[in-house]
Amino acid sequence: MSTMEGLPVRSIHIAYARDRELRMEARSRRFVPVKLVIDGRSSNAQLGIRGGHTRNYPKKSYELRLPDGEILHWNAEMDDPSMMRNALSFQFFTMIGVPAPRTKHFWLEWNGEPQGVYLEIESVNRNFFKRRKISYKSLIYGTNDNANFSLIDPETKRRKASLIDGYEWIRGGDISKKRLGRFVGRINRLKGNMLRQCLIRNLDIRQYLHWLAGAVLTGNYDGFDQNYALYEHPPTGRYRIIPWDYEGTWGRNCYGRPCGSDLVPIQGYNKLTEKVLAFSSCRQAYRKILVKLLRKPFTVEDLGPVIDRMHNHIAAAIYHDHTRKHDYRTFMREKEFIRQYIHERRQVVKRELAGWKD
Repeated sequence: MSTMEGLPVRSIHIAYARDRELRMEARSRRFVPVKLVIDGRSSNAQLGIRGGHTRNYPKKSYELRLPDGEILHWNAEMDDPSMMRNALSFQFFTMIGVPAPRTKHFWLEWNGEPQGVYLEIESVNRNFFKRRKISYKSLIYGTNDNANFSLIDPETKRRKASLIDGYEWIRGGDISKKRLGRFVGRINRLKGNMLRQCLIRNLDIRQYLHWLAGAVLTGNYDGFDQNYALYEHPPTGRYRIIPWDYEGTWGRNCYGRPCGSDLVPIQGYNKLTEKVLAFSSCRQAYRKILVKLLRKPFTVEDLGPVIDRMHNHIAAAIYHDHTRKHDYRTFMREKEFIRQYIHERRQVVKRELAGWKD
């Protein structure tokens, strides 16, 4: 296996015309044929540019579709000076019992030219569930701010044209769409015991509260109204939630700017969270989860070694990566930056919990 300063090398071979075509239409969903080499094995693939505001960056992020149905997400992580925030977040979610994508840092070569360090993120698709032996009936991505479980469009401030605006269906047909639309409508319409019964029937509340705690502790402002996946769990018929795109975390926003440790309140955002936490039993359960996670593993003692291992693993390759927006000195300071965030975030959450009404 080819390596660069300890990182595996992935190679893309693409025709010049296809490359030019792809970059001239960076905002499109176009995919072009490429030759992919991983661990010395060559295969055909379809490659497209992925991301939101990052599509306009010189260094692109990519989605690769392989013939066997596997999908790879290659993130340039240009806004994250640590190059670790997504990977660290998903590892933290796994530590607290919430399924999250696996990640791997690698070195990319493009037609033989070095493109620097990338982060490979596992796609949340059928293979994700198969690897974890989790059954699922439907799979839905929350792709923009309309995926806020509200009746109101956050931009226009008017009622949504459809209650399933903001979602992309990966698996599931009209029945699945109608079910989610009914669920969103009911949680906004029902009150009291009828709302409670609706939530119990349709949502894995305990799993949702663990996801909420993970989003709150990592400080992911963007993770409540989008950047998550919903799936129906057949044994229970309830929705469960999976995190996605956690670059804007651990004290920096999605543009890489410091945002403090108190940006996200412990009650999070979005209408579904508001409805769940309207019930005392849910607030009590959520408090217990947060208190438990503050004891372990959301501590510098538990996460510090994880941060060190990840940082040390990529440091040499980052030093040789001249494609990055942030310099190497900034990268080297990020270990302490993230540690300081954890320390401050713990104090913020403890302070907010002290005023939390069960």
